[in-house]
Amino acid sequence: MIAIIGGTGLGEAFAQERGGQIIEVDTPFGPPSAPPVRYNWGGGEVLFLNRHGAGHRLSPSMAPYRANIYALKALGVKTIIASGAVGSLRQEVKPGHLVICDQAIDKTFRRAGTFYDNQLAVHVEFAEPFCPVLRRRILDQAGPVAATVHQSGTYVCMEGPQFSTRAESNLHRQWGGDVIGMTALPEAKLAREAEMSYALVALATDYDCWQPHQETDRQALLAEIISNLKRATENAVALIQATVKSLTESPIEDCDAFHALELAIWTDKSTVPAQEIERLHPLIGRHFDNQP
Repeated sequence: MIAIIGGTGLGEAFAQERGGQIIEVDTPFGPPSAPPVRYNWGGGEVLFLNRHGAGHRLSPSMAPYRANIYALKALGVKTIIASGAVGSLRQEVKPGHLVICDQAIDKTFRRAGTFYDNQLAVHVEFAEPFCPVLRRRILDQAGPVAATVHQSGTYVCMEGPQFSTRAESNLHRQWGGDVIGMTALPEAKLAREAEMSYALVALATDYDCWQPHQETDRQALLAEIISNLKRATENAVALIQATVKSLTESPIEDCDAFHALELAIWTDKSTVPAQEIERLHPLIGRHFDNQP
């Protein structure tokens, strides 16, 4: 099962799709941002989840990331393609470009970042925050897309909801950041904890404030950003649709993400309460079901 998590842009694009099946699902972490919707799309079956909820009601800090990932895992998802609008920190990453990020810097501080905070110590490897196997599959579909697609990039995830100061923006550039957004983390961390392959298509809408905007009229500037987002969204949809077709025809058989918990559970399994195993069974069940 393949899932698409849409943020600003893609969420609105999928809201226009017709014929989807809404799937109501609850989780130990509350309801997801919106019920996942099953579509026949891109030559295969996908679940779409709107990260910000219907009408873009949830800010990045308020999105229920744990509920979203848990819900998709419980529904059988193994592969997640996420999207999100970003500001560019590099001259060469122009508005309208797509970036298939390979690294991330986490600056968030208000969000629950793990499933395992109740009598269970779990430490997953996260050196490669975005699944290299899935990234390669996405990049293999980029040729026909009518946009510049950057093969790598470091995503700085800030808390928000305010945008950066100019000093912060310049600092992020010094750190090696290429784009900045507010949603990829802890989403990618939770997907890894759930042993799911996760990759991100970042949609550049404008330059972050390290570069002053040429346009001084605020309404004209907003119109320009919306236009960039629309163009990037159309190209992201084409790229993701082609990737879904590829994954449907030839699913990812194996990757490191699918085994993320094998060496990550440090707690003596015999001491984990049965109710905790049951609560998190879609995530950890296979690592406990054969325990004596």
